[in-house]
Amino acid sequence: MNQTDHPLIDQALTALRNLGMPKGQQNKRSALTLLALLNLTPDLDWSQTQNPLIGITPVMDWIRGNYNIEYAPNSRETFRRFTMHQFVSSGIALYNPDDPERPVNSPNAVYQIAPKMLTLLRSFASEDWEQNLSEYAKIQEPLAQRYALDRKQKQIPVQLRNGERIELSPGKHSELIRSIIEDFGSRFSPDGILIYAGDTGEKWGYFDETLLTELGIFLDSHGKMPDVIIYDATHNWLFLIEAATSHGPVDHKRKLELSQSFDQIGLGLVFVSAFPDKSIMTRFLGDIAWETEVWIASDPSHLIHFNGHRFVGPMSY
Repeated sequence: MNQTDHPLIDQALTALRNLGMPKGQQNKRSALTLLALLNLTPDLDWSQTQNPLIGITPVMDWIRGNYNIEYAPNSRETFRRFTMHQFVSSGIALYNPDDPERPVNSPNAVYQIAPKMLTLLRSFASEDWEQNLSEYAKIQEPLAQRYALDRKQKQIPVQLRNGERIELSPGKHSELIRSIIEDFGSRFSPDGILIYAGDTGEKWGYFDETLLTELGIFLDSHGKMPDVIIYDATHNWLFLIEAATSHGPVDHKRKLELSQSFDQIGLGLVFVSAFPDKSIMTRFLGDIAWETEVWIASDPSHLIHFNGHRFVGPMSY
């Protein structure tokens, strides 16, 4: 039998319809993803479903290896945004159940079929399916709400100086962004205003739309925004801060990109690379651009100036 037309694919599609998934997830891509989550190879039946931990790229590899259906590498984001995201939201799958604090943008991110969903799907195509589906429907919404609450409880709270509180997705990157906002800002721009903070879990984490517009700054959907922007009206400065955890600091290329994006607004640009600690900084030491600043969260009261003769001179104690 041609595996691209295997009955299990149509059955998985039927299961998704029975579960009430939206039209956008009633397609072959989502059906194959469900089979991958269940490790339901063509030689098995529904009673033999499993619950492996599996990432997006491994899902695509699994589909190619077991059902001979090839998806282009650039389809990865489509799988994540238009199948897995809805699976997680509806309670079909869990996100990073082995490590809930794993950053959203981690290459090690994994998914797993939810326990109650696994039990339910093991009865698919059996005489118990309709009854089990009816029983599951009674708890489906509460389950999805509980999973959403679990994710919400792991969010990282950040206190702004205006009294507002925001929340960022869990992970070391967001922990560093919180330190930048709460510790760096209070020390080196005490009158500064946070106008933007990125979040790995959302398109935009936080932004002050009114002030951004007044300053002539427009959100860039193509990745040109730094992780944090603080506006210092006292000095007419704009702090452009990169949180260097999994990705790098303000190197010469990044500095040029940010300069081209923000030069036209007429403010003094202060480029900052922020690191959690010195050990992380040393990994990127050779990449840091001149005429920039380095801040280390573990030593929050100090800055390292990559600015040559500008700061040469004896220290006053």
